[in-house]
Amino acid sequence: MLELSHVHKVYRVGAFGGGRLRAVRDVDLTVEPGQVVSLIGESGSGKSTIGKMVLGLTRADEGRILFEGRDVSRIRGFAARKEYYRHVQGVFQDPFSSFNPIFKADRVFEMIRSSYFPKVSDADWRERVLDAVGTVRLDPGNVLDKYPHQLSGGQLQRLLIARALLLDIRLLVADEIISMLDASTRIDVLNLLVDLKERGLGVLFVTHDLSLGNYVSDRTVILRKGAVAEMGPTRRVFENPLHPYSRHLLSCVPRMDRTWAEVDAERAAHPPPEIDLPTVSEGDFSAPLIEVEEGHFVGIDQG
Repeated sequence: MLELSHVHKVYRVGAFGGGRLRAVRDVDLTVEPGQVVSLIGESGSGKSTIGKMVLGLTRADEGRILFEGRDVSRIRGFAARKEYYRHVQGVFQDPFSSFNPIFKADRVFEMIRSSYFPKVSDADWRERVLDAVGTVRLDPGNVLDKYPHQLSGGQLQRLLIARALLLDIRLLVADEIISMLDASTRIDVLNLLVDLKERGLGVLFVTHDLSLGNYVSDRTVILRKGAVAEMGPTRRVFENPLHPYSRHLLSCVPRMDRTWAEVDAERAAHPPPEIDLPTVSEGDFSAPLIEVEEGHFVGIDQG
């Protein structure tokens, strides 16, 4: 459904744009229907930039981004872009920024109606909204006709997902959508993503939290300095991390059942097996991947 092939993105930085920051370099990945793919990495690893390129909010400098065989970068004109957003939608980190505080929260549904369904009757539209709100596990009576400040962040995030479901959505880009939510609300939103996946929706899940990616995703892509460090089925990546950066990230995840001292002692007693990765020069921005086992890829280190 979604395919990124050799995608690069360079930002101009510094005084008068004289500098260049390579935010994404030679990234390949796919998202299939009914699949959650997590983009995981620290701040500045390029994961949000990839999400923005998929949504057409910024353009790739090299490579192709295909959605159902069509190159997203070649979409031109308001009508074509509007049709693309009928099938591809994004939900972002801060739900409050997506709502106008002087309007009631359910106005976001009316904006969809005026743009895509102007001929739908009031009764039919009301039925569609109630169905979408129920799908995201909200009680319409508790959230509709309320102002944004009267709702929690989790409720607002789910309203935004309900808004997307009113369209013929096939791909959802979820960019850090639970990082501002409390722990009890996070699991509700994650379980909602799992439900949507089972309905056939593809999800590109952008996060810096490995535990969340492990919980919700089918495939994991670990990014480092804009390139793929490791990629594969989530269980294989988490149970058998091979890239030094992946191992470092996983070693930093707190354990509920052990103290840090116990974790360090276990790691010293049973060190992970070594894998020899060839290196490339810092100026070589290609990022070839080695398939170490079926579907499990590791990026070549930069020297």
